[in-house]
Amino acid sequence: MKHILTATIIALLASPVAAGKIERACKSSERRVAASLCVCIQRVADNQLTRTDQHLAAKFFKDPDLAQETRQSDDKHKEKFWLRYKAFGAMADKTCR
Repeated sequence: MKHILTATIIALLASPVAAGKIERACKSSERRVAASLCVCIQRVADNQLTRTDQHLAAKFFKDPDLAQETRQSDDKHKEKFWLRYKAFGAMADKTCR
């Protein structure tokens, strides 16, 4: 019974419907990346970033200039987001190697 539950959870997590914004953006980016890396990055995002943060971060895959604009912004909300995003990036790098 435990194996069936585990297999079901894995299937749900791997399905496109269950995929998070960052995972979908990662998989659809122009860079060739292993799907397992995108799944790992999404798991880290789920632990480190809010849904709103993930929505913005997912946009960076298609528009890298937006990341630069966000990083350089004087807006306090964007500055706080960038600190969370940097921490997320460092954790994803450490976890998903």
